[in-house]
Formats: sequence, structure tokens, C-alpha cells
Amino acid sequence: MTVRDLPISLPRQRRVLSVLVFAAVLIWIDTTILGIALERLADPRAGLGATPGQLQWAVGSYALIFATALFAAGALGDRYGHRTILVLGLLCFGAASVWAAWAGDATSLILARGLMGLGGAMMMPTSMAIIGATFPPERRAGAIAVWGASSGVGVALGPLLGGVLVDHFWWGSVFLVNLPVVALALIGIAVVVPNPKLAQRRRPDPIGLLLSTAGLAALAYGLIEAGQDTDWARPQVWISVLAGLALLVAFTVFEWRSPEPSFDPRLFRNGRFSAGNLALAALFFAITGQMFYGNFYLQGARGMSALDTGLTFLPGAIGVAIGSPIGARLAKRFGVGAVSGGGLLVVAAAFLANLLFDVDTPLFWFCAVSFVSGTAMGLTIAPTVAAVISVLPLNRMGAGSAVNNTVRQVGSVLGIALLGTVLSTTYRDRIEPALAGLPAAARDAAAPSAERTRAVADALHRPDLAKSANSAFITAMHATAASAAVVAFLGAVLLLLAFRARRAPAPQTEQEPALAAQR
Repeated sequence: MTVRDLPISLPRQRRVLSVLVFAAVLIWIDTTILGIALERLADPRAGLGATPGQLQWAVGSYALIFATALFAAGALGDRYGHRTILVLGLLCFGAASVWAAWAGDATSLILARGLMGLGGAMMMPTSMAIIGATFPPERRAGAIAVWGASSGVGVALGPLLGGVLVDHFWWGSVFLVNLPVVALALIGIAVVVPNPKLAQRRRPDPIGLLLSTAGLAALAYGLIEAGQDTDWARPQVWISVLAGLALLVAFTVFEWRSPEPSFDPRLFRNGRFSAGNLALAALFFAITGQMFYGNFYLQGARGMSALDTGLTFLPGAIGVAIGSPIGARLAKRFGVGAVSGGGLLVVAAAFLANLLFDVDTPLFWFCAVSFVSGTAMGLTIAPTVAAVISVLPLNRMGAGSAVNNTVRQVGSVLGIALLGTVLSTTYRDRIEPALAGLPAAARDAAAPSAERTRAVADALHRPDLAKSANSAFITAMHATAASAAVVAFLGAVLLLLAFRARRAPAPQTEQEPALAAQR
């Protein structure tokens, strides 16, 4: 099934790409900009007083809905036109941004973030389909590469914009920055973007969407709930985890038996496709967890401003932008295993370097480690994505790309759920002795997070308690970083074993699916 080709002039192709890149920046800005506001949201005085679990959901709900709605959005675009669904996605994103900006409590913020994830999911596959229909085969790869580069721009802009807005306005302003982008993108789409449809329309997959969303949500809920009072034996923890796993198994079985699956698990019969996607999931698992604790480390334990925090994260974003093109070139010469696997080993080592950070560690070292880690991430992501798609037959590359995007988002969901739980559980264990002498009400108020403990310490004029909060948080950060390092290391091992050959195989022809499945 292919999208109908559209006879479009070269100048209009460039205008279409410019509009799509401009719209895509929204998706990537929103993956990082909220992190800068987390410290303020956790503050019971200047923010919403959100608990660690609520903050995990505020980050995770976006990735959760994004991951599970990607396939439905693509199918709707095939049926009703990709420009139509892209416009609806932008409108959804804009409306959710307004809701998030003026959310009166953490629950409203979580729901608004989930709606933003839905808008983002409607924008990504439709943009790719429009590029595929607009550009001829000889120019399509270059157009996709330019569109993909928008991720680096958005990831770099997010913390900087967030820092400026949080420092000079209020935390909700980080969402209002989306509105002018949405407005300009809608105008550009109306003027220059075509509305391609699939010649043979795919059927919607409501059962698959329901099973995957419910499964991931239940699993994430159980993992996050476990960190709220460090008790994994509570029924709402283990029942949620088991129910989530059962629903995900049911989703896999249903998709396997479906003649037109939205998420095709058969692709994982290819060993390299499986290993590469699992390694990318491990990388995004670790990255999301690091972004979560990194903001609290810089703004909370070190007392930095939001803008200074955004600037401190900038070397990492620059590293990703530098590493991606270098990784693609090196992989052609030395192989994906050596480049991507080696890059992921460096990422794991960078996480271990976080174990040396304390409240008074020079920021130079934090920035240096971030730059090395970001460069290694770039070396890993670009060659691995290309490799896992290239091992598939040509007629399965579209499905493989969709699976790849979903698996990375699932890694992010699990990263914020599990690593966030490690962070909060370790903190609660470490801070408990320092809270033993407080009245019961003050102890309960201070226990959930370092932000809550500092607020109580300030109210009671107890600088020693604030110091204990910082010390307990640093210990929790170290435990979280070590957990992330282990997961990244396992992903590196998968890449090294799966891509032992110097070069990844060339894309197969449409007549080779059986051979691909046996590898």
C-alpha cells in the first residue's frame, strides 16, 4: 500500500517541508520544556505542590498517549487525508496547551499532558506520509533527514525557552509558547500542504489501541504507585503491574493474529530488528530518567535558576546534534555494532560518572559529562535507527519505522515510571531518620520529596533539615543513575552481539521477507 504520488513543483516541495519542520519542532520542544518547570510544580508555595508520582505522570502521560496513538493516527490519515489529521493534531495540541497552562491541580495537568501527547501522535505519522507523497524517491531520504533534524532543534530550544519563561513569568507559561507555533503552522498548512490519502485504506484498530493504552497505563501506574510509600506488596501495586503485563501480552497476541496489524510483532522475528529496537528503548529509558532527576539536582539541590538549568543542559543537546551525522558516517566504515554499541557503552559510563556529582561539584564537570553523553547518544541513535529499518524488506519499512517510534516512546514511559520510582523510594528511605523528631503532621508533609522537605525546613527555620534533604536526594540520584547505567549497558551488549559484522546489510527486496524473518 502506498500513498498516491502528488505532482508538486520543487519550490512547493521546499515550502511544504519548511512548514512540516516548523510544526514538528512543537513535538520535540514539549518533550524537554516541562522538565525545567518540574521543580516549580513540586513547590507547594509557587507551584502545585505536586508529589513525585504526580510529576512522573505529568511527564509520562504525554509519552504514553503518544506511543499508543501513533498507529491510529496513521490509519486515520490514510482514510481521511493526512493534512486533515495533521490540522486536527495541531488544534488538539494547542487546546491542551491552554488547559495545561492554567491547570488548577496536578490531575488537570496530567490529563492536559495526555491530550498534548494525542496531538503529537496525530502530527508525526501524518507529516511523514505527506513527505512521502510530496517528494520523489530520489529526494525523499534527504527530506526525511531534514525533518528529523527538527528534533535536535526542539530538544535544544525546550530547556532554554522553559528557563526564560519560568524565571520571568509562571510555570504555566512554558505551555503558552506552543500557541504562536500552532497558529503559524496552521496558516502554512492551509496555504501550501497537500492532503494525500492512501490508495488502499487501512482499517482502524480500536481493540489494539485500547489494549496497548490500558496495558501501558496499568503497568506505569503500578510502578509509580510502588514509589509512593516504598511498599511493593500492596495490591494496587502488584495487581496493576500484573494486569498491565497481561494486557500487553493480549495486545501482542491480538496483533499477531490480525491480518492487518497496526503494530506488527512479526517484525521482531528478525534478530537485528529486535536487538536494535530494544537497545533504543533502553537508551530512551535511561535518558528520560536522567532528565527527570537532573532538573531536581540542578534547581533543587544546587538552587540554580530555571534559565541557568536550561543553559547547563545545552552541551548535551549540542552533543546529540554533533554525534548524529558523525555516527552515520562512522557506521558505514566500522559497522553499527562498533559505533552504536560503543556509543551506548559510553552513555552507560556517563551515567556512572553521575555517581561523582555532589551539591558542590563544579558545573564544568556536569556540562562535560553531558556533552560526552549527548555525543554518544547521537552516535547510537542515528546508525541504529537506520540499521533496524534497513534489515527489513522494502515493503515492510513503513511498518518497521512505526514500530521503532513506538518502542522508543514505550522506553520513555517505563523510564519515567521505574527510574522515577527508584528516585522517590530511595529518597524516602534516606530522609526518614532526619524526620523522626518532627511532629506527625510535619513529618508526613516533608516525606514525599526533597521539595516538600525543604518547604517544611523553611517553615520551621531548620537549615539542617534542608541540608539533610539535599544529602538524601544526592544519594537517591546516585541510585537512579546507577540503575540507568545498567539498562544502557545491557542495550549496548545487545547491539554488540546482534551487529557483530562490520557493515549492516543492504535493504532487502520485497521478495525476501521469509529470509529476513529467519535471520
